[in-house]
Amino acid sequence: MPWNEDNYPESFKNLDSAVRHKAIEIANALLRDGYTESRAIPIALDQAKKTEMGAEERPVYEIRKHEDGWQLKKKDSKRAILIEETKDSLMGEAKRYVTKNHGELHIYAADGSLSETLYESS
Repeated sequence: MPWNEDNYPESFKNLDSAVRHKAIEIANALLRDGYTESRAIPIALDQAKKTEMGAEERPVYEIRKHEDGWQLKKKDSKRAILIEETKDSLMGEAKRYVTKNHGELHIYAADGSLSETLYESS
């Protein structure tokens, strides 16, 4: 069944419109080439993300110590996106936010050193 902007796989639901449009285009082409839906959907999803969101465009977010606790902010931004009292209480929401925005997450220790990087570009 060919998909369109009004009818597409559930896994395409949270994509931004440009990536979703590309995923629909790729999935439909794969179906025409004889792929099953169960194979076409993940391939299209992966390829659309690579095509529409090049690694150089992937935003970097940081979790850093803040005067009111811990903050999530976009790299080089002065404004916090989220602030929580503890790093642990910030982590869950920060991960969801960064994943939704197709970003990379840099987690810093209280001393300002980089301790972990999540969702790195491949």
